[in-house]
Amino acid sequence: MSASTPKTLSTSGQKSIQDICHPLSAEESVRTPSPDVGNTTGSIEEKDLSLPNGTPVDTSSPASSSSLLNRLQLDDDLDGETRDLFVTVDDPKKHVSTMETYITYRVSTKTTRVEFDLPEYSVRRRYQDFDWLRIKLEETQPTHLIPPLPEKFVMKGVVDRFSEEFVETRRKALDKFLKRVADHPVLSFNEHFNVFLSAKDLNAHKRQGLALLTKMGESVKYVTGGYKLRGRPQEFAAMGDYLDVFTQKLGTIDRIAQRIIKEQTEYLVELREYGPVYSSWAGFEGSLQEPLEGVAGCVANCAGALEELTEDMSEDFLPVLREYVLYIESMKNVLKKRDQVQAEYEAKLEAVAFRKEERPAAPTDVEKCQDRVECFNADLKADWERWQNNKRQDFRQLLTGMADRNIQYYEKCLAAWESIIPLLQDRPETTKTEAS
Repeated sequence: MSASTPKTLSTSGQKSIQDICHPLSAEESVRTPSPDVGNTTGSIEEKDLSLPNGTPVDTSSPASSSSLLNRLQLDDDLDGETRDLFVTVDDPKKHVSTMETYITYRVSTKTTRVEFDLPEYSVRRRYQDFDWLRIKLEETQPTHLIPPLPEKFVMKGVVDRFSEEFVETRRKALDKFLKRVADHPVLSFNEHFNVFLSAKDLNAHKRQGLALLTKMGESVKYVTGGYKLRGRPQEFAAMGDYLDVFTQKLGTIDRIAQRIIKEQTEYLVELREYGPVYSSWAGFEGSLQEPLEGVAGCVANCAGALEELTEDMSEDFLPVLREYVLYIESMKNVLKKRDQVQAEYEAKLEAVAFRKEERPAAPTDVEKCQDRVECFNADLKADWERWQNNKRQDFRQLLTGMADRNIQYYEKCLAAWESIIPLLQDRPETTKTEAS
């Protein structure tokens, strides 16, 4: 059985990289904000609401607070850096063969960097290719924080890893991963990242053995395995304490959010059974038929608004929480590596103190180890600051989007119920006219 033609899966409609002006283009006059900013905090798609009798439902109000994202300017959305590398992950396709079934994604790149032979690339990558890249980044850049990948296995609540919803959620996460790497001042120049973006045949590069730096790291573990670190410097100990508290907070929010989504889903089922009861009742009530149908329409509109709210919470809110839980694990791993380097340095210092006869030759080795510690500290501090800035921006956008969607949800429900008031108020006059 031969491999079948790849099946194109639907995407979220994220702006294609072809819509971004190339940095070399003379037509570029105003820089377009990053595509993922709009998707993360976009408002709920507007839908025309109307009652069964055709009465339109106005979802706006003079004092409306909706569309917060259109009126709230985040002061740190853009840091003013000149970008020379644009990366986008889109166009997921399903591949079926006799051996396996898997999904590939198109990775498109536009750049003006001299490290690349061409200004544009378009390659297809599967999840294990992204995993290879992250491993290589960890091996060759052990002093830096590597952005996390989405979990490899099926996420909680998702059964079919080939469903459009799961594939789209993963595509967004992979796109964010590459964008974070591309925006990093050191990781973006890594040779393995260049290969990942440009190589047509990635398998040849993936067959290469462990990096030398990884072997050095393993030797460090062996040398310092029996040495107990005296203690982290206060600033790095504070980082570890912060990560522990942050993990607890995110875990609590995630559990409560899961319960809220479950309750909303159950409530949605009840609403969908509740509305039709009024519709069937209306058939037996001549004078109340129109108001009853109006109530049925209101319940249906509220159910639709609730469904949108629940989907947004599942697809936009929870993935950000999970990404930062993985981010915390990555940061803790970097802190452990820093501790190993410090332990090696302290072990060498003690060795020099006990073996005074080797003092003339030892300081050079100790100084090299001290340089490694200082390099590790500097890189970790820089990445910590960058991570904090990204976290502040991500969560401000996330919470603003959540507020915007909740406001729109309640506005739609309020407008739907207000629209049937005239139907209820007109009934006495109509009854009086019928009696005369």
